[in-house]
Amino acid sequence: MKNDSILIEKMTEYFSGDPKRIQHFIKVYTFATLIGEGEKLGAQDMLILRTAAIVHDIGIKNAEAKSGRCDGPLQEQEGPPEAEKLLRELDYEEELIERVSYLVAHHHTGKPGSDVILRILMEADFIVNAYEDGLKKESVMFGSYKLFRTPTGKKYLNTIFALK
Repeated sequence: MKNDSILIEKMTEYFSGDPKRIQHFIKVYTFATLIGEGEKLGAQDMLILRTAAIVHDIGIKNAEAKSGRCDGPLQEQEGPPEAEKLLRELDYEEELIERVSYLVAHHHTGKPGSDVILRILMEADFIVNAYEDGLKKESVMFGSYKLFRTPTGKKYLNTIFALK
């Protein structure tokens, strides 16, 4: 089994000098892990989820360098090649790399449907973004209605933002 701390260390180096980005992916990783455990994901799905949570925003750096902005679609475009490169350097299995690449490419604009791993990644990212962006309660409630389906994700969102 892969050691998350090695990938976290590499992502910290990747975003060196950008503590906001580093703290963001650490928080998304933490919430994704908590939600995944609460939803009783199996070991392989948890590995995929944790790995994707760590690298989910890796496209920001290239998006900003190329276009001066880093909106969701640009992150999804620029992220997969960088994530794939990093994961291959760390000898992750090709099947896992492909799955994580898909999640990175869809974590903002994807429609999770029955893909519980994508759903959890999006829920965890929303929880962190809602706080970091200072969303008003009404916006958080709308996000809850539109995005959240897992009982564990709903519980964290409702508790953190005192929605119920």
